[in-house]
Amino acid sequence: MMSVQTVAVTAFQQNCAVLSCDATGEAAIVDPGGDLDKVLAVVEEKGVRVRMILLTHGHLDHAGAATELSERLGVQVIGPHEDDQFWLDGMPGQARMFGMGSGEVVMPDQYLVDGDKVSFGEVELEVLHCPGHTPGHVIFFDAASRVAIVGDLLFRGSIGRSDFPRGDYDTLIRSLQEKVIPLGDDVLFHCGHGPTSTIGRERQTNPYLLEPDRFRGMS
Repeated sequence: MMSVQTVAVTAFQQNCAVLSCDATGEAAIVDPGGDLDKVLAVVEEKGVRVRMILLTHGHLDHAGAATELSERLGVQVIGPHEDDQFWLDGMPGQARMFGMGSGEVVMPDQYLVDGDKVSFGEVELEVLHCPGHTPGHVIFFDAASRVAIVGDLLFRGSIGRSDFPRGDYDTLIRSLQEKVIPLGDDVLFHCGHGPTSTIGRERQTNPYLLEPDRFRGMS
C-alpha cells in the first residue's frame, strides 16, 4: 500500500506530496515547488528513500525547486507531459514575477504520456494526461490504494484555473469527465492546494461538475 504525506510549501501553500511504499520504504516526491528543508524533514521523519521526483505540471509553485532537489538527492525528474516544457523553460521568469528567487529551468529526465506507469518499491502509479489547467498536466493514480494525486486539476468544491497560457476550460472539464470521474467515487484525491476530498463527494457537490456550462468563461 501507498502512504501520502503532504507539506504546504511556498507562499502559494502548494501541497508537495511525499508518497511512500509501506512495504519497502521507497518513495517519490510530487511537485516540490520550494521550501525543500521542510520537504526533506518529512522524508527524514518517515525514514524513506526517495527514488524519483514527479511533476504534475510546470507552474512555479509545483516545479520551482525540482532541479535543485534532483541535484541534492541524485534522482530523476519525471513528468509532466512534454506540452508543459514551455512552462518549465520559463521558470526563471516565473520566479522573478513572484519574487521567489532566480528559479532554474527544469529539464525532465522523462516526459509522461497517457497510460504510462511509474513505480517505486511495490507501488505502481498510472499516469493520466489531463490537460486544461495547463496543456501538459498529468495526474497519478494508485489503483491498489484508491488514491489519486491530481495537481491543480480538481479541488474540494472547485477546479483549477484555465486562464493561463494554453489553458482551456472546456478541455479541463473534459479531462475531469473522461479521466477523473471514471476512476470511481471511492477514490481519495490529494490536490495541489487545500484539503483532500473524494471523487464521489465532488461528483455530487462540486458546482463545476454539476453545472459546467454555467461557469464557462469565468475561470
